[in-house]
Amino acid sequence: MIELRHVTKAYRALDRRRVVLDDVSAIFPDGRAVAVFGANGQGKSTLIRLLAGTEAPDSGRVLHTGRTSFPLGFSGTFNALLSGRENIRFLARLHGADTAATLAFVEDFAELGAYWRMPVGTYSSGMLARLAFGACIALEFDTYLVDEVISVGDARFRARCLDAFAARTGHAALVLVSHDLAIARAFCDSGAVLAGGGLRMFDDIEDAIALHEKLVRGGERPGAVP
Repeated sequence: MIELRHVTKAYRALDRRRVVLDDVSAIFPDGRAVAVFGANGQGKSTLIRLLAGTEAPDSGRVLHTGRTSFPLGFSGTFNALLSGRENIRFLARLHGADTAATLAFVEDFAELGAYWRMPVGTYSSGMLARLAFGACIALEFDTYLVDEVISVGDARFRARCLDAFAARTGHAALVLVSHDLAIARAFCDSGAVLAGGGLRMFDDIEDAIALHEKLVRGGERPGAVP
């Protein structure tokens, strides 16, 4: 479970202060798959980083029970000077996983060829995403955080990712950011809408999608989440 307690987060955007969360309290419960919706610029990726603990709130607290994944899709997971293999070895040790088994799984899954032993800084965005996806699936977490990365690669690789991810998250919680409603519906049973500094949670994903589409049609103005 991840709980937000009176969390506020803002940042400077051009000449004004943009508020992502304004005194928000919410719970992402164990065993639920939550799709997060919001227009571009509303702060969905910032929310994922807050949930992961890779970014701190300006005020309030983010509380965790169980093991939370690094944000799948967040390039800051890797050291650009180390190879893919070296990065995965470090992550396996950090998370207490079997190093040899983790390396073997990710090497096979990510399909990086010779780049597996080359610095991550030489990777394309697609290669980085494949490495991150393989690492996340290879390690066991109670809550997985995913930011748009499921659409990476060709159709064959996407299908492989979807199958592997479905198997892994069948017993774990999931927080998913995706503009693809088909993917959101395939993986998630509940939803959340982020807009204007507010975050509204829904037990039914269709209710979240309906509000999100209504707000997008209306321009998703500050304070728009009712």
